[in-house]
Amino acid sequence: MTFDELVTKVRKLAGRVDATGRDFLAVQINIEGKENGVFYVEVKDNRINVEPYDYHDRNCAITMNITNFNKLIDGKLDPVLGYTTGKIKVDGDLGKALEFSNLLK
Repeated sequence: MTFDELVTKVRKLAGRVDATGRDFLAVQINIEGKENGVFYVEVKDNRINVEPYDYHDRNCAITMNITNFNKLIDGKLDPVLGYTTGKIKVDGDLGKALEFSNLLK
């Protein structure tokens, strides 16, 4: 899977999520490895936006490779286990990172 395909997949997943009444959430995703890139997921005004840009006023940044990110959003990688084993790195609010992982499941 390419980075662009991943962003498209996340957009489709986000389109199925009901964001009504959810608190503001801004998470930057840093994909490392052969297929790398940066995008963000923002929950604001009852909508979820996914854009391939840096997000500087974020709650947290999550860094991982594309394979593990796919496993995370497909429900095949537990976010807590991924974090404790080093497959997922979080810079910022860990609670918001967990909220993000639950959002797209």
